[in-house]
Order: sequence, then C-alpha cells, then structure tokens
Amino acid sequence: MRVVAAMSGGVDSAVAAALAIDAGHEVTGVHMALSRTPGTLRTGSRGCCTIEDAMDARRVCDRLGIPYYVWDFSEEFAETVVADFLAEYEAGRTPNPCLRCNEKIKFAALLDRAVALGFDAVATGHHVRMVDGVLHRSLDAAKDQSYVLAVLTEDQLSHSLFPLAGMTKEQVRREAAARGFAVAAKPDSYDICFIPDGDTRGYLAERLGDRPGPLVDATTGAVLGEHRGTHGYTIGQRKGLGLSRPAPDGRPRFVLGIEPVSGTVTVGPVTGLDVHEVTAERVVFPSGRPSDFPLRCTVQLRAHGGTVAGTADLRPGPQRTEQLRVALDQPVRGVAPGQTAVVYDPGDDFVIAAGTVVSTVVGTVVGTGVNTAAAAEVATGTGTPR
Repeated sequence: MRVVAAMSGGVDSAVAAALAIDAGHEVTGVHMALSRTPGTLRTGSRGCCTIEDAMDARRVCDRLGIPYYVWDFSEEFAETVVADFLAEYEAGRTPNPCLRCNEKIKFAALLDRAVALGFDAVATGHHVRMVDGVLHRSLDAAKDQSYVLAVLTEDQLSHSLFPLAGMTKEQVRREAAARGFAVAAKPDSYDICFIPDGDTRGYLAERLGDRPGPLVDATTGAVLGEHRGTHGYTIGQRKGLGLSRPAPDGRPRFVLGIEPVSGTVTVGPVTGLDVHEVTAERVVFPSGRPSDFPLRCTVQLRAHGGTVAGTADLRPGPQRTEQLRVALDQPVRGVAPGQTAVVYDPGDDFVIAAGTVVSTVVGTVVGTGVNTAAAAEVATGTGTPR
C-alpha cells in the first residue's frame, strides 16, 4: 500500500514509519505544521509542533530513505481545535484538545488529503491495536491511547495503520536506538501544544477577557467571593478558587457547577462531585454499531484515568440524534460536561462507543452533605447541582 506516515518528530512515529516500511508499504513521511509561528525549541515535554520537532522528523525520514514533506494544517487547526477549545471553556465545559486534534486533523484533514493524493492509508505511532477491524487497547496499559482515538469512525479506522500495536513503550525506545534514531530517548509530549508555557488559565483570560461573577456556596446560597471569568474554572477544582471568606461549615470547597450565562460558579463539599450517570451526545461507534443495547460495559471518562463498570444504553436525543447514557456502578468524582465518555466491553479491552458528555447526574447537596437519593442533573450551560 501507499502509506503516509504521520511524523510528529517523536520516537513513536519514527518507529511506526520504520515498521510500515518493513511491512512492505511504500511510505512517505509527512509532518503536520499546526501553527504559522511555531516555537523554535521544545520546553520540557510540552508539545509536538515546534521547529525542532519538524527537524527531528526530517532526520528520521532521511535515515529511512523516504520522502519527507511538511503539510500546512495551521488554518484547519485554528478553526477546529483552538476555536473549539475556547468555545467549550466559554460555555462552561471542559474540552480535550488532543482528542479533538486526532479527530479533526490527524484522521480527518490529514487522512482526507492523503486519500485525495492517491494514498491508501495513514500510519501513526499511537499505542492501540486493531483486531479484525475492532479498536482495542494497547498491550502497554500505561501508554494506551484508545481513549483519544475512540471518536474516530469505522471508515477512518479502516484507512489507518498502527504499527506499534504489539509493542510496549520500552520496546519502542529500544527499537529506535537499534535503528540509530536520535529521538530514541526524546521525552513524550503531554502539554497542550498551543499553550507553550502551560498556563491554561492565563491563555483563556487573555483571549476571553474578564467576566466577573459570583462564587456561590451550594449548601447555603451564600456568595463566598467573586471570580474574573467562568473560563478559569473546571468541575472538581479546589485550588485557586478565590474565595474571599470561608464556607460556613469550614470544610474545603470544590467547583461543582459552572453557569456561563449568569457567570455563576457554584462551589461545595467534595461529596457534591459524586457522579452516578453520564449522558453523552455526538455518539460514535468506531468498530460498528452493536445491536444489543442496553449492555454491560466499563467506561473511561478521562484520558489518563481508570475505568468504572456500568450499564450503557442509547436513547433519543434532540433533533433526531442519539444520546449515550451510562449508569455507573460506583460514583466517579469530578466529571464535567465537555469531557469524552468512552465505553469499552465488560472485559475493558475494546472500544464500543464514544461521545461528548453533555450532562451528569450527581447527588443533590443538602445541608452539609449530599442526598444521593435525590439525584440532580448537571447539564451543559447550567452546570449547577440543584
């Protein structure tokens, strides 16, 4: 097959390209330029879009003896990833820009251009496995990336190659060193690539501006302080709340709800974060739609979090859409609208479905405790336990 190897400049994509060549594919290396003004040097393990990363990718391609190109996706990235990031925070939600980049750039814009140019597939260095057309977790649980790829469609996955399917990260680094790649010991990137200094709150404040509002105690309704913008808060946050006076019961307060229209941030005791059910929209079935809903499953709600058992079901949503609802066997704390819920089979091995969380069911705050018998829904745009 004619294959585009997505070259981030890191060790995973370097080894993936080499293994694609070993498998007999005709490989062309492509580095995606996501900014018109990329940083010159990396800072720690911050991102995958610097000039240094582009040079690292070129050196790997030169060593492999394959063509190398830089494709400019800066406009698409700004419109579909950065703009979405800002809009989600402005609406009181908590997005995952890396997941959105995989969905909109690596496996939409890049794949579409590759297919239009006559390529058959895109190979990436993601740590996942495809088994008989079904998206499975990586053998290396610590590096598994099935969560961030669960939003891909069945068609996109059919044009994707994951050469690292049977490898651990340690094995990838050993392979890179054996092949003489300079990136063998290069650190992984974790931070948001378009926020180089890691100051997300400062980045949002600069672009969305000051929008003062009250910090309201969920147990009493008392105003405990004033904030400069709801975009500076996320569900479950404890530090940096800016409370001007302590809560009446003296206990620590956490962000329980964000209501951007009125500018209200609701805070309360940690028990007010216990989520018993999540509802997600924009539902995707990356390996084909199963026919046996409701079904037992496990669900992962954060990129670097564990899973919890539950029961998933499909229900009619607004405007002829479907909603994915998952009742959790055990409560999970701090789930926020905007996050992604990924449903796995009960054995926690392969992906069944994924969707964007639009509401959660939590316990109703009563006095100094939480009445879990009277559940309250925290919805997008309201976000406040009632």
